[in-house]
Amino acid sequence: MSQDIEETLLGSPLRYTRDEIEERAGMDPEYARRIWQALGLPAPPDDERAFTDGDLAALLEIRELLTEEVVDEEMVLQLARGVGQTMGRLASWLGDVWLRSLSERNAFDGPATPETVRAALKATSDLQPAFERLLVHGWRRQLAAAGLRAAAGTISETADLAAGVAHQSVGFADVVSFTRMSRRMDGDELAVFVERFEATATEVVAELGGRIVKTLGDEVLFVSGDAAAAAEIGLRIAERCEEDPDFPRVRVGLAHGEIIMRHGDVFGTPVNLAARLTAVARPGSVLVDKALAAELADARDYDVSPLRPRILQGLGRVRPRLLRRADA
Repeated sequence: MSQDIEETLLGSPLRYTRDEIEERAGMDPEYARRIWQALGLPAPPDDERAFTDGDLAALLEIRELLTEEVVDEEMVLQLARGVGQTMGRLASWLGDVWLRSLSERNAFDGPATPETVRAALKATSDLQPAFERLLVHGWRRQLAAAGLRAAAGTISETADLAAGVAHQSVGFADVVSFTRMSRRMDGDELAVFVERFEATATEVVAELGGRIVKTLGDEVLFVSGDAAAAAEIGLRIAERCEEDPDFPRVRVGLAHGEIIMRHGDVFGTPVNLAARLTAVARPGSVLVDKALAAELADARDYDVSPLRPRILQGLGRVRPRLLRRADA
C-alpha cells in the first residue's frame, strides 16, 4: 500500500537504490544525503529501491546548478531546507483538506481508511497536473512580490539588502485565551477555528500590502514596509471580532525598527518587542512601541496614547502606546 501511494504521487516507479541514484547523478554520496536530509526526508536503507527517475533528474539539475558561479553547495542546502519545510507544511495542509473534503462528499466517517486513501489517490492523480501548475504560478507571483519588495528596499537609505537588514514594522496578532478555548473544542472545531483566524489575518495583511512571516495556530507574525499600513492591519484584525461573532478576540502588538531577514523569517529587537507588547495588550486592543508611534505622528487617521511603563521580559522598562482610530 505504501509503495502504491508513493508511486502514484511521485508519478513514476521506485527503481533506484541510494547508491545507484548517487552514481548515476555523479554526485558525492555524503552531499546527496545532506540534500535529502535538508528536504526533511528520512534516508532510506542502502538496499531499498526508494528513488524515481524524477529524483534522478532533480539531482542532475542540482549538479548542473553547482557549475554556475553564483551557486555553491551551501546555497543549495539552504534552499533545500526552505523547500522541505515549506512544501512539507503545504503537503500536510493539502492532505488534510483533501481527505476531509472526500470524507464529506462520500459520507466517510472516522479516521482515514485504505478505502478513503485510495479514493484520495485517484482524485489526486487526476487533478495533480492542475495543482502543480497552480503551485508554480503561486510561486512565481510570490517571487515577483519579493522582487518588488527588494527593489523598493534599494532606494531606502536604511536598508542593507546584502546583509538582510531593513527598517520594517513588525506585528503579532494573538488569539486571547486560546489554550482555555481549545480545551472545550474537539479536533474538527479547533481546526475550523484556527483556519478562520489564519484566513482572516492573511487576507487583511495581503490586502494592505504586508507579508505574513509565519502562523503558529493562535498567533500570526507579519511585517510591512509602511508603518501606516501595519497600523491598519493591526486595527482591522483586532476589530474583526466586533463585526463577526464567530471570530475570536485578538490582541495585537506592533513595533518598528531595524530587523534582520533570513530565509523568510525575521529577527531583531522590534520582533521581540512586538511579541512582548502583544502579551500585555488587553483583548481587542493594539499596542505600539515608541518608534512606530513616531512614524504615525503625522497620520490623522490614528490616535496614539501613551500608557504607564511596563517591565517587559528581556527588554526592561518600556512605555507602550495604545493605538486607536482617531474617531474612536
